[in-house]
Amino acid sequence: MAFTHSFASRTGWPRRVLHRLYEYFALWAGLGVLGAASLIWTVFAVPLYYVLPKRWAIPLGRGVISVSFRIYLGFLTLIRAIHFDLAGLDALRAEGPMIIAPNHPCLLDALMVLSRLPGIACIMKADIVDNAFFGAGARMAGYIRNDAQLSMIKQSVAELKNGSQLLVFPEGTRTTRWPVNVCKGTAALIASRAQAPIQTVFIETDSGYLSKGWPLFRRPRLPITYRVRLGRRFGPPEKAGAFTEELERYFIDRLCGASRFLPPEAPQAPECDAVQAS
Repeated sequence: MAFTHSFASRTGWPRRVLHRLYEYFALWAGLGVLGAASLIWTVFAVPLYYVLPKRWAIPLGRGVISVSFRIYLGFLTLIRAIHFDLAGLDALRAEGPMIIAPNHPCLLDALMVLSRLPGIACIMKADIVDNAFFGAGARMAGYIRNDAQLSMIKQSVAELKNGSQLLVFPEGTRTTRWPVNVCKGTAALIASRAQAPIQTVFIETDSGYLSKGWPLFRRPRLPITYRVRLGRRFGPPEKAGAFTEELERYFIDRLCGASRFLPPEAPQAPECDAVQAS
């Protein structure tokens, strides 16, 4: 019996080594392709941003980003690094103006949504808009900076009233408390002022890859799965504060039983403790 176990251990290590090498290859290939594609588009986006009128530049910029992200996610699927189930988002493409409000497990969340909804506007961190790789494309696409609150809300309301959909992460940053962070009132405030509905979206994954605090070059265990499904669509809120609390409770209720991607020591919403105790 000991001989059998020893033989299995010796014959299994080459497979483990090869799989680990594959994981490093997939990590570097994925980052390299994304960086190269972003840099190539930047070369064109910089002059186009100044030459084209906004009515042409914005739809072109958003369309190119959407197609590029779709190809990129397809590449990750092709090399069997990640499996994406994003078909649920396709139902929103022909819908009218609304806020798309997903939970935020990792850095790939925006890419997943933008890859399926080419005309959507997006609130972005200012440092991404200023980034050498992503900044020019984001500015050409008319994405909204988050560093000036009043301007951000004004631009967001204008996008919705002009017929665009708007991507807003209610948590404001990537999830650090299971299953969602305390939600911020930005989505509710914008929806109330624009009188636009809020479509909730659930992003589920079996990996902590690129979650908050995950080093960019840390090797993940592959393959990874991401699944996106649509949740409830809320009407325009009357009171932003009360609605934000309701929205947070809704996400917690629907995601408590999902596959946990955060480390065991991560904090947990009290509502989840109550559900698990029962």
